[in-house]
Amino acid sequence: MITTDPIADFLTRIRNAINARHRVVEIPASNLKKELTVLLYEKGYIASYKFEDNATQGIIKIALKYNSLTKKSAIVSLTRVSKPGLRKYVKNTELPRVLNGLGIAILSTSKGVITDKEARTLNVGGEVLCFVY
Repeated sequence: MITTDPIADFLTRIRNAINARHRVVEIPASNLKKELTVLLYEKGYIASYKFEDNATQGIIKIALKYNSLTKKSAIVSLTRVSKPGLRKYVKNTELPRVLNGLGIAILSTSKGVITDKEARTLNVGGEVLCFVY
């Protein structure tokens, strides 16, 4: 299946799995999706991940993270910002803050896929891919 916006498909699959209370979600792999997955794991939004390579494309298996007492997901919202029809680029002085610093903005920069906090320390701007909180 070919999608016009693979990042939106990635976010939607995770969002749908959270709404259905699934523990694991499988997503077709790409290098950008792998970088997003690693970033979500490092920031504590997902429990674990596994990259499986098969003959064609590969699969990313993501174990979602839930609070054991309240049964709520660690991810409250995933919002796509830059879309194929309207790209959103920001300078290093205009980096967005999500929920006044409680969430993260994921950016694609010349230094790779990084969060808004890392972009501030590296003093780089780029394309705002999504907001996560």
